[in-house]
Amino acid sequence: MDREQRLADTFVELADTLIDDFDIIEFLHQLSTRCLELLEVSAAAILLALPGADLHPAAASDDRAELSDLLALNQREGPALDCYRTGSPVGPFDIARSTPQWPDFAGQARRAGYGVVCALPMRLRREVIGSLLLLRAGATPLSSADVRLAQALADAATIGILHQQTLRRHADLSAQLHTALHSRIAIEQAKGVLAARWGTTVDEAFSAMRRHARTQRRLLSAVAHDIVNGGFQPDRVE
Repeated sequence: MDREQRLADTFVELADTLIDDFDIIEFLHQLSTRCLELLEVSAAAILLALPGADLHPAAASDDRAELSDLLALNQREGPALDCYRTGSPVGPFDIARSTPQWPDFAGQARRAGYGVVCALPMRLRREVIGSLLLLRAGATPLSSADVRLAQALADAATIGILHQQTLRRHADLSAQLHTALHSRIAIEQAKGVLAARWGTTVDEAFSAMRRHARTQRRLLSAVAHDIVNGGFQPDRVE
């Protein structure tokens, strides 16, 4: 599939939130995966915030411990937090030269092998619900075209999330985001359970969970809760 077709398919996916079983965690993981496919980046992550609360990691393109630690740092310092607070893009920056305001973040990012960072707001007009964080190994800067495309993806995802919230008039955005962040904990636990049981990586375990959820037409979070609670113990999910 060529890049133009992947782009078109991605924007269709991000607009497709008009369904009863909309799964915000699966939706955000899809966004992070598509960023990795379409942009010249090494990692992508989405961090969401509850109104009046901290920024929390909601989805990432991979499960390396170094990336998880870096995302956790953004709850107290870093480009994603500044981006969320200002509602404006932050970067792209050369981490080694242009990030003295985030000493802990910069040190952790360099140790993880990243040289360039950019954070883009997940925003619709004045409402900001989080940040899209992009990381690149080495010192080659992100192109302006990639930054514009990433912002377009973040905008499309934000519109999809807020549109879904509008359709569910009985549930406000705060409740949806709280559910998403709580579900992520169960998903992380379930990935670990399956990886240990199967002797595989957490990425492979997560891919299997996603395939099973799609095949069975179930929410990813529901499958994760079953695994964690012992209600679903497959020898292997294909």
